[in-house]
Amino acid sequence: MTGRHLGCGRPMLDPAARLWACTLVASCTILVAVFGVIFAHQTTADRFDHAIDSPIITWLGGHPGLAARLAAPGSQLPAVALSAVIVIACLLTGRLDRALLAAAAVPAAVGLNDGLCKPLFHRTYLGALSYPSGHTATMFALAATVVILLYAPPRLVKARAFRIVIPAAACVLGIVVAVGVIGLRWHYFTDTVAGAALGIGTVCGLALLLDLSAVRRWLARGRRTPSAAGETRKRGLTGRQEDLAVRHRPPLSCPPHRCACSWPDQRRRTLLLVVSRSSGTALLGVGFRTPA
Repeated sequence: MTGRHLGCGRPMLDPAARLWACTLVASCTILVAVFGVIFAHQTTADRFDHAIDSPIITWLGGHPGLAARLAAPGSQLPAVALSAVIVIACLLTGRLDRALLAAAAVPAAVGLNDGLCKPLFHRTYLGALSYPSGHTATMFALAATVVILLYAPPRLVKARAFRIVIPAAACVLGIVVAVGVIGLRWHYFTDTVAGAALGIGTVCGLALLLDLSAVRRWLARGRRTPSAAGETRKRGLTGRQEDLAVRHRPPLSCPPHRCACSWPDQRRRTLLLVVSRSSGTALLGVGFRTPA
């Protein structure tokens, strides 16, 4: 794989999806903050959490080992493995921005969860910090990543069932992990709700960040091959001029006097090299004529 094959393509989110993502980021932030204030420094379950947690703990208590298996996908190694699979799939399709989203989703969610929220709100369960749930945040960060990567405007959707089933399965897996950590008595129910909000909000924020024009222009620089960049630097070209030179360079395997490529005029070839803005030069070109 070379830099030639990696790019950003169209933005991950169209204008309508971008509005939804902004709404989700704001909503998730408010939910985590409000729950955090309400449950800050709490050491026991309130009535609401107790009403939901007790039946789950009782049922899973009758199935030894089941709760641990349900919570396992949210652990570090499975989450890293799932993230790696998504990153590789994005790289194989040449989508650098998608690969970066998949690579950053879990570390960003876990960093916010363990580094900021847990110490800040200091809610504990059996002496351990519990708010928000890191396992749940991890799984819903992965689920939100899959949803965004498979998102497409309606006119571009070709495998609608595929784009619905996989995100739905990822969300169900997140719910399963939440049930598992409640059964293990690692988290209260509201911990898992806040964890899901944290994971979703983090990924939506990352997607909005990666879709910014400045970020996309920076990532697009990696699309030029080293050889092409070296050739244009020898001519004293930089920036936009270099992009034009690389984009309009004919294939090396097609000699100018025998080229059968689909150029507009088969009897005269014009190689566009540069349009200089700074020096005022209008156009520099080289013409070739083929035999009749």
